[in-house]
Amino acid sequence: MGISILAIESSCDETSAAVCVDGKILSNIIAEQKVHEQYGGVVPELASRAHMQHIIPVVDKALKDAGYGIQDINAIAFTQSPGLIGSLLVGAEFAKSLALSLNKPLIAVHHMQAHVLANLIDDPKPSFPFLCLTVSGGHTQIVLCNSPTDLKVIGETIDDAAGEAFDKSAKLLGLPYPGGPLIDKLAKDGDPLRFKFPEPNIPDLNFSFSGLKTSILYFLRNAGKSNLYKEEFAASEEEREQFIKENLPDICASIQERIITILLNKLKKASLETGINDMCIAGGVSANSGLRKAFLQMGKKYHWNTFIPAFEYCTDNAGMIAITGYYKYLAGQFADLSVTSSARAEW
Repeated sequence: MGISILAIESSCDETSAAVCVDGKILSNIIAEQKVHEQYGGVVPELASRAHMQHIIPVVDKALKDAGYGIQDINAIAFTQSPGLIGSLLVGAEFAKSLALSLNKPLIAVHHMQAHVLANLIDDPKPSFPFLCLTVSGGHTQIVLCNSPTDLKVIGETIDDAAGEAFDKSAKLLGLPYPGGPLIDKLAKDGDPLRFKFPEPNIPDLNFSFSGLKTSILYFLRNAGKSNLYKEEFAASEEEREQFIKENLPDICASIQERIITILLNKLKKASLETGINDMCIAGGVSANSGLRKAFLQMGKKYHWNTFIPAFEYCTDNAGMIAITGYYKYLAGQFADLSVTSSARAEW
């Protein structure tokens, strides 16, 4: 029946399970948590409680949709790190319990490596070596991929992540959580060149978004009069609200344009330095339509071979854990029951 992997993902606020057979995803079930919307962000304690409620039904449905019984599975993969520790523990302890009771191998997966390998789920696939721009709410990285089990971070943010810049900007604009997708939606009706935000001068292949967030904060505080904070530019709350209301699509488009150019200019630099032309993007922010469009346009300009995972494999999902687990199975990279979850484990 081939090599079958049951995968579990519980790093943040989605409970997900998937079944992969010989590198093909047969099912990918995701249970979202709506409870966090009223708080403007993920509440860790509520997230871990919801995972405990969802994990058995999600795993059961993933197996049924794939047409597999639990005894048919060859190994169980789970997200070990990084993420919210309470959420990670729910998935990890469930996976370890299954592996112990069924006497099946256990595979520990790094969440960010899985985002990269989501590009290997569907055809066409990139050829090794390739570069991947991995962008999420908590991470922004450029990864050199020599093989499915040989991945190296060659550039990363020195402060904030691009996804955080999207969500914090949305919050400043008064948009509900999660705000990143709303910025993307509103930006489609705006002028991306209307307002100018600075691009940080960061050496090598690293990123920075803290200065951009500060610039956006002052821009909105000053009702568009300046990106710098000075008393003479200070606007009243009424003026700020009116400015945002009248210019919201253009503001969103301009913010999105700057975040995207920061990301892609670094990716272009990485391609020039490595000589690699197979280029991928991954992570939750790779679902952003503006980034996808700009990435494909840059690929045409510089003759790259470009690859983007399907939308369902961009945000947190067990499909990407399953494909990573499959390649780790082939390489014999198994974990024992002493493996521990980690909120911030390095690669």
